[in-house]
Amino acid sequence: MIDTAILLPYLLACVLFSVVPGPAVTMIVANSLASGTRAGLLTIAGAQFAMIVMVTIVALGLEAVMALVSEAFVIIKLVGAAYLVWIGWKMFSSKGHLDMQAATPRPVLSYLWQGAVVNFANPKSLLFLGAFLPQFVNLSRPAFPQIMLLGLIVMAIAAFSDSVYAVLAGQARHFLTAARVRLVSRVSGAILMAGGVWLALLKKS
Repeated sequence: MIDTAILLPYLLACVLFSVVPGPAVTMIVANSLASGTRAGLLTIAGAQFAMIVMVTIVALGLEAVMALVSEAFVIIKLVGAAYLVWIGWKMFSSKGHLDMQAATPRPVLSYLWQGAVVNFANPKSLLFLGAFLPQFVNLSRPAFPQIMLLGLIVMAIAAFSDSVYAVLAGQARHFLTAARVRLVSRVSGAILMAGGVWLALLKKS
């Protein structure tokens, strides 16, 4: 279905898109450091849900749908940015305790929600999928299955890359001493708040 001549450059582009840290990766690392690898993987699942929705929007190619997304872009972006800042401030101002046995587990949906919201609000994802995927479509064949397949490929690569970040961060938390926990909490919170500001200032094009 996909021409082999364009498959390798497409895969390389997907790898570059996935490994460059963005707001979603920041959230994944922060959750993994704070609550372990499982929290990071659940955040990834939420981010993947957002990606499949965006891929489907691109594959449908409906002008009305794309116009609606365009009009709502600023609102979605600002809501996501504010959410990042809020989560970052909570981490920054927390006491930074990392008691893995006494800590109260957060609901699964909270991690899924965070991953989805941050990815929906990240313009890099929608702009990449909307502008890049169609470049690899063979116009002599139906576009919908091609875009969906291309989207699933980039999703798989992103999931693998993000999982590496989650596992590494989740394992790193076991080596944190009590003296460093607060520092990690403050640094993670500051990064998330900075990411929120960056996301708010990022332009659509």
